This record gives sequence, C-alpha cells and structure tokens, in this order.
Amino acid sequence: MRIAVLALQGAFIEHEQVLQRLGVETFELRQLKDWQQPKDGLILPGGESTVQMRLLNELGLFSPIRQAILDGMPVFGTCAGMILLSEGRLGTMHIQVRRNAYGRQLGSFHTTGPVAGIGEEIPMTFIRAPYIETITSDDCQALSTVDGHIVAARQGNQLATAFHPELDNDPRLHQYFLNSIKSPTRDRPQ
Repeated sequence: MRIAVLALQGAFIEHEQVLQRLGVETFELRQLKDWQQPKDGLILPGGESTVQMRLLNELGLFSPIRQAILDGMPVFGTCAGMILLSEGRLGTMHIQVRRNAYGRQLGSFHTTGPVAGIGEEIPMTFIRAPYIETITSDDCQALSTVDGHIVAARQGNQLATAFHPELDNDPRLHQYFLNSIKSPTRDRPQ
C-alpha cells in the first residue's frame, strides 16, 4: 500500500511516521508531478487551511485532487484537512465547518472519547480546531462528538477529524482509514 501525504504545510511528517509504523509506504505530495505517482489514498494534514488551499490552487493540485476524491480515492483529512474537504473548499464532503471553533492556540486541549466503528477512549488532540456545524447530506455520517459538536465524520471514501490523531500514540484512526482501501496498487495490474 502507498499513501500520498500532502506536504505543503502543517503536520504531514507526523502522519508519515504513523503510517510507516503501520508498515505503509508514503510519499510527500508537494507539486503536480508528485501527483502522478501510484497511490492508494491521500492524507490532508492539519495546518493552515487558507495557506494549503492557496497552494493547492497555485500548484495546479486542486482540480486533480478534487476529481480523484470524487472518483473514489480514499482520503483522510485532519483538522485543516477536514476544512479542505468541506463545502466551499474542495467541496467533496457534505459538511459545513466552523474554523478555529475552539479558539486560538490557548483553546487547544486533549480529551478521549468514542469514535463509531473504531473504539472507545480514542485520544483526541485539538489545536485551534474546527468542528462540523452541519452535515448536509444523508450519505455523510457523524462518527464522534465532543461537547455536542461533531468532530469526526465519514462519507464514502472520505474520513475527516477535527483533531490530530497523528499527534497521539494510538494508530487506530489511521488503521481504520487504511482498512477502507479496497485494492492497493500492488494488487492492480500495471
């Protein structure tokens, strides 16, 4: 299995480290030519969603990434990555997101809670985190809430969290994402 990790800005190295511990090959997606490499899925990391969106457009990555997700490529967006997937950005996931919903850096916090389909007591690290205000379609499901706000959701091939699972020592969310990938490149004819 081979996963592309958007590496324009933000917490991409931490995602790579989790995936490597799970025995998964990764590569950094920094420019359009990187997108041409074989891949089974994509991770959109936390960071600054406005900067990431601007760079996706400037580098010509916006349209091919959006189309690949719409065509079924598995994607996992965390924090800013969740914002990128939302309506008004890439627009591939039927969610409306409130940015910086928990305040600035001082509003960052850590908790644990259940995530449907994954388990109980999942560590959740929130850093200037968003949350999902509204799910706008029945094909999108809330997976977890914290203080009455949706902080994880899934829609078909898309998984999104408001928190940073890559910053905790629990690989279950990444494993859940990997388990959703049905046919890795090594099994596909070249």
